[in-house]
Amino acid sequence: MTISHVFDTYAKTAKNQKLHFNVVLDEQDQQQAMLYAKHWLASNGLEDAVVTHENCYFYHSLEAPVDLRAEIDRQGYALYKMEGCPK
Repeated sequence: MTISHVFDTYAKTAKNQKLHFNVVLDEQDQQQAMLYAKHWLASNGLEDAVVTHENCYFYHSLEAPVDLRAEIDRQGYALYKMEGCPK
C-alpha cells in the first residue's frame, strides 16, 4: 500500500480564470507539487496561469484510487480536476 499526498491547488490565468485542482504525488513535497501543477497547466495551453506557495498546499494523505495510482506510476503525479479546469 503506497500512501500518496494531496496538494490542494488554485491557479489564476491572465484572463482572470480561476482553476481548482488537486496534485497527487508520492512525496510530501510542495515544490514538486508546484512544478507538476505548472507542467500540467502548460500542457493545457495555460502557461500564463499563476501558482504560488500560498495556493498550492498540502491537504492530506491517502491511498490513491486505482485511476490516480496509474497516473502517478506513469508520470510521477496525478491531477484531480475540480473547478474551472479544461476537460
